[in-house]
Amino acid sequence: MRELIDDYRLLMADVYEVAGSSRRTSEALAATAGQTAARWHVLSVVSEEPLSVAASARRLGLARQSVQRVVNDLRDDGLVRLQPDPGDRRAPLVEVTERGGKVLAELQTSSAQNRNRMLAATGLTATDLRQARSTLRALAAALRDAASP
Repeated sequence: MRELIDDYRLLMADVYEVAGSSRRTSEALAATAGQTAARWHVLSVVSEEPLSVAASARRLGLARQSVQRVVNDLRDDGLVRLQPDPGDRRAPLVEVTERGGKVLAELQTSSAQNRNRMLAATGLTATDLRQARSTLRALAAALRDAASP
């Protein structure tokens, strides 16, 4: 049992290291397009479908107030617009504008090029990544269950 706990702890340390390195790389890529990683993340999350600020914050695992600040900046720059939500008049939906879609596409293209180079250097396969993701998703589900009352 001790070995399993140690392996879990070391895996989590590796996850934090990868996440930190990925965030730093994302910040650098975003800066080349005059954006931040936070702006990129919000654009990404609302590009799939218009969402409220609260729903966006939940998806990103962030405080609603911090996402609201980013949404306000994106709106001021014409990258998103707020639309009425028929289901909740108090919380508008955030929707990507055409200009925001172009910025997001630019970010995704530069990210894909960067990530392709990085992944090619690792020798990892798509199967390797899917297996790692499956492991992480199982751990995430177990942690969610453990946190529930």
